[in-house]
Amino acid sequence: MNVLQLNPESQQPADNQLKTRFWAVGGGKGGVGKSIVSLNLAYWLAKLGHQVILVDADLGGANLHTLLGIKFVNHTLADYLNRKVDSLDKITIDTPVNGLQLICGASDIVGLANPKYTQKMKLMRALQDLQADHLILDLGAGTDYNTLDFFLYCHHKIAVLTPQPTALQNGYGFIKSAIYRAISKAFGRNTRLGPLLKRATDQNSSEPIASMEELAAAFAAVAPEYGEKLQEILAGFHLYLITNMVKTGRDRKAAEIIQTVIKKYLQLPNITLLGNIPYDQQIEECVARMTPAFLTNAKSQSAMEFYSLVNTVIREGHNEITAAAENQTTIPAATT
Repeated sequence: MNVLQLNPESQQPADNQLKTRFWAVGGGKGGVGKSIVSLNLAYWLAKLGHQVILVDADLGGANLHTLLGIKFVNHTLADYLNRKVDSLDKITIDTPVNGLQLICGASDIVGLANPKYTQKMKLMRALQDLQADHLILDLGAGTDYNTLDFFLYCHHKIAVLTPQPTALQNGYGFIKSAIYRAISKAFGRNTRLGPLLKRATDQNSSEPIASMEELAAAFAAVAPEYGEKLQEILAGFHLYLITNMVKTGRDRKAAEIIQTVIKKYLQLPNITLLGNIPYDQQIEECVARMTPAFLTNAKSQSAMEFYSLVNTVIREGHNEITAAAENQTTIPAATT
């Protein structure tokens, strides 16, 4: 299929039919290709007629603008956080891709990699005011609280993996840290549950809680409603997995392996395997030249895989719209 001959209107959501969908792209370590995934996801969504805003939320190492071939930027997130501008609209810039806008991070500002709580909350509130079909946050590496909180902020959470064993371990560790961060935020002030959370997250605990199933049972033993609330948190955790830099058939099984481990130990029911992105030497060359790979060859194997991946994203969105409409159907009250 020649993706350049597609009719964008066939994939574009109807006016006012779809609210902004928030995506976070994260991972356990640097070098797995989070920024490349974020950029290609944004590109193909825009190519198919969606309005997309890509946010460089890697506040310690912003680089999305260079991957788009933009060498100099006049405004970054630092201008908003430091109150030089009063809205994110004023630092949103156009890109070479129609329908795709960018908000740049600022890695050269001391302290921005670890914003204060008030700054973080201010940014999260401001993101809700942006007008787009899709808002994509490209996060930094690691499991610090700010990165995890931005990951949890988005309803749709993408974890990028690579097939190497250490990368898989780090990827699982990132996902585990995120879900336990969500649980801690919900129950952290509960003195009855605090010791249980500590046993579940402290590797040196003398009485470890080794799985989410054990933690749910321990919560329910304290009070049934705590176990029910924990199950609600797990059910609301929508996780998407992408394996990047795939070279062999065995590599393609990496996400399935992680999915199995996640379901067994973390009890997450909503996991979608979005796709396997093949290793592409051309991407590395384009990064070095600061030229977007998709503008060089939109028919490469990796580009086609990203296109397929984005169609899955769109399909997921349409399914959510249908489900939401069904849930909002009014049922007349019974009369006596």
